[in-house]
Amino acid sequence: MENKRWLVKYETDTGEVTLSYDIVKKYLVSGDPSKVTDQEVMMFINLCKYQKLNPFLREAYLIKFGNEPATLVTGKETFTKRAAKSKLCAGYEAGVIVQKENGEMEYRKGTLVAPNEILIGGWAKVYRKDWSVPLETSVSLQEYQRKTKDGKIFSNWANMPATMIRKVALVQALREALPEEFQGLYSPEEMPVDDSKLEEKPIEVNYTLQEETNTKQEEQKISLAQAKRMFAIAQGDKDIVRAVLDKYGYEHSKDVTKEDYDKICAEIEQAVRQKEQEKSQQEEPIDADFTVVEEDIPLPWENGAEG
Repeated sequence: MENKRWLVKYETDTGEVTLSYDIVKKYLVSGDPSKVTDQEVMMFINLCKYQKLNPFLREAYLIKFGNEPATLVTGKETFTKRAAKSKLCAGYEAGVIVQKENGEMEYRKGTLVAPNEILIGGWAKVYRKDWSVPLETSVSLQEYQRKTKDGKIFSNWANMPATMIRKVALVQALREALPEEFQGLYSPEEMPVDDSKLEEKPIEVNYTLQEETNTKQEEQKISLAQAKRMFAIAQGDKDIVRAVLDKYGYEHSKDVTKEDYDKICAEIEQAVRQKEQEKSQQEEPIDADFTVVEEDIPLPWENGAEG
């Protein structure tokens, strides 16, 4: 049966989500699930619940490789989708910072960089409806361009650095301008992960039906009070309870179903009566007034024949 440790249910924009320790480790780890610690699983569940993220739709990732600490990141579109729905956000702008051939620096919208220009970084502005001026930020390409341990630049950073650094600047600006919407959320581009290896296809798993099935199975079992009653009927004799449970194929009293409960109690009660009866027969005292009548028990030589 599935482990229901840390089972939580919460609502998202895409419907109800159910998460548990087993569900996360079985379906939602990018990398090596066996290396994920209990604390990392708990952090991931709490993040998803607090921010109402649906990890089955790739709105959040738990990334674990080797013995390195796990990385928790949001999906690529989570930031822009939330900004579009925010009641405080009045829009945003973002682009790249380039150094032109003449050495001049230019803050340019979008991600276009000419072959004779040098990409320096990214920038973003976020407008709030209750602010008179936008929040502005800029980030350095050199600081965020991610590399492997052997110094090789990650695939997306090597192939589309302008797109990557613009995204870093934008998510940082959104998080700072709208902490109510983005607190604790980080994009893959900000973190030391190769986001080109992250799956984007939604995860299809019949976990809801599995949870409901397990719940029904739990509801069919007897309560703790009923399990204790079986031992009370047996007058504390564990051997009797054990023998009856073995007959019905149960390893533990807590696994007994309501359907078998009454029959098991009746057999326990019958076994107790039988044991008491056997005990009383073994301990029956000899009647002191008992008189042996000679006619009843002939002496050995009284065989009816004359000597």
